[in-house]
Amino acid sequence: MAQQDVRDMPMASAPHPIHSVLAAFPLAFFTTAFVTDLTYVNTAEMMWANFSVWLITGGLIMGVLAAIAGIVDFARNRRARRAPRPWFHSLLNIVVLVLGTVNAFIHSRDAYTSVMPTGILLSAIVAVLVIVSSWTGTSVAHRYPVGAA
Repeated sequence: MAQQDVRDMPMASAPHPIHSVLAAFPLAFFTTAFVTDLTYVNTAEMMWANFSVWLITGGLIMGVLAAIAGIVDFARNRRARRAPRPWFHSLLNIVVLVLGTVNAFIHSRDAYTSVMPTGILLSAIVAVLVIVSSWTGTSVAHRYPVGAA
């Protein structure tokens, strides 16, 4: 029986799906930051605004780590580099990280101005973009053997 080249394996059986594992964190952090912003707007409890800034910061840190793993996987897969969908996924992730960074600075303000109106708007935009990016990334992972050694 011929041994299968690891680069031909689908992501589900890849030896190191690091990018997929790390990408779950920004999705969770950025969407939850939007929820905590909404909670702050409805309660005026500063604790919720503080949660938001920590969630955004966590999303940025994990987003950079996921991006590094994604770049490695992307660089090792010629077929994925030629297709438009992985490029779209990468572009969305760059936009998410840039807007997330701006949002972290907005959220570093004091009290009400940290969330209203710019902070919650940016949190909503980033949450939507990270959901779309995750959806696109999942379709890329199923279409191309990314994540294989």
